[in-house]
Amino acid sequence: MDIFISIVQKKEPMLKSPPEPPGERIISAVALVTAAYIAAQILSDIASLRIITLAGFSVDAGTLIYPFTFTLRDLVHKTAGIRSARRVVITAGIINLFMAALFWLVARLPPDRQVGPQAEFGIVLAPVWRIVIASIIAEVTSELVDGEVYQLWVNRMGLRRQWLRVVVSNSISVPLDSALFCSLAFIGRMPFAVVVSIFWANCIIKGICTAISIPLIYLAPERIVVGK
Repeated sequence: MDIFISIVQKKEPMLKSPPEPPGERIISAVALVTAAYIAAQILSDIASLRIITLAGFSVDAGTLIYPFTFTLRDLVHKTAGIRSARRVVITAGIINLFMAALFWLVARLPPDRQVGPQAEFGIVLAPVWRIVIASIIAEVTSELVDGEVYQLWVNRMGLRRQWLRVVVSNSISVPLDSALFCSLAFIGRMPFAVVVSIFWANCIIKGICTAISIPLIYLAPERIVVGK
């Protein structure tokens, strides 16, 4: 019997999984980069609640991950087109606003006294609304500008030199983001010289993180259309 089974197994052709259709690969890529973009936005907003010292500069810890969102946005743009990228940017802004509102609500709901006062939650996560609004305005505006610059580069230069698209678009959107955030969040609350110092510190650190993120642009297939 064992010999018979062995012979039958040798004669039976090996079943192979059918190759994934190109359309499904694109959908998978869009889903992955969209999820990564929104996750990076949320993580950077939460991390920004802690102020750290980095290379002699005082910056919020969200600066360590937030610059990667510009290249991730470029990946969404590359795989799904500029209209989808705009929707993702606006959706991420709405999610961040909802997250801040949820933290605010939870911090004000009465705690279970059997567990304890749990005041730390509100101390750490309850939002400062001026900073939240400044952050969301800066994020959405700069990311939308990033998309327009990225698409303009593709329209003018075609699909070559992908890394240079990222450099050009981020070199405009990153300083714009820092300028908007610092102006809306801090002017009137801090000396202007301090605000300028925070702006330059953010630009430098975000620029370094952006440079590290450039190779990510090669991880997804090209789907954008020149002229659209």
